[in-house]
Amino acid sequence: MTAEAARPAPRGLRWRRLRGIAVDLGQFALFLGLIGWLLAEGAGRMGYNWQWYRVPRYLFQAFDGEIYPGPLLKGLLVTLEISAIALLLTVVIGLGAALLRLSGSLAGRWLVVGYVEAIRNTPLLVQLYIVYFILAPVLGMDRFWAGVLCLAAFEGAFATEIFRGGILAVRRGQWEAAWALGLSRGAAYRRVVLPQALRVILPPLAGLGVSLVKHSAIVSVIAVFDLTNEGRNIISDTFMTFEIWLTVAALYLCVTLLLSTGVGLLERRLKGAMA
Repeated sequence: MTAEAARPAPRGLRWRRLRGIAVDLGQFALFLGLIGWLLAEGAGRMGYNWQWYRVPRYLFQAFDGEIYPGPLLKGLLVTLEISAIALLLTVVIGLGAALLRLSGSLAGRWLVVGYVEAIRNTPLLVQLYIVYFILAPVLGMDRFWAGVLCLAAFEGAFATEIFRGGILAVRRGQWEAAWALGLSRGAAYRRVVLPQALRVILPPLAGLGVSLVKHSAIVSVIAVFDLTNEGRNIISDTFMTFEIWLTVAALYLCVTLLLSTGVGLLERRLKGAMA
């Protein structure tokens, strides 16, 4: 580290940075206040009676000094389980389909093209009904695995293009260097191409993971007891529409923010390792 790099920033520069942070925080607080005001004003004009004090019991419950998860947290655990399994299958499907499309097999390439176009151009809800009512009875799957399979197939179509774009972004000279070293096609992918493509693939794949968590709410239509379904059941019993849906949205937001933050840290670490 040079002496200039170690020297502290001038007072004026530090003040401008702090002022910029304060302005950003103020704008964010103003935005949150505006959203809160709109919600309160809309509910007030409808004569809505807020009952936030009743919400904690649906998050957690205490009995004999022990704390147990409430319906919303139980539903959140199911959502996380569905999302984690579906994301793993999405990566496998996306990588496999991308490699097949880049292979020399004409039938394989057309099969992947047909899969990607069919999935990306039809509604997810229709696909879920097809999987649940047609494929699941044939394959002997319950509703949980039908939802996981549908989500993985849907997101896998988008992951295919992400992996394909990342692989094509690797310079041709890297392939030639791998072949010059006598590496097979599979070894070239594992040791040369995919590690370099990962830097390109990771940001859009993180966005896909966030979308998958949000899209997982659709499994509630086939009575999988995820976070959305639990929230809907609570609303039907208590009529606390705004409180429960806002709580459900906040839980989804926490999950997606943690996922985005984790992927951002991993991305910076990869950039530092490959610099």
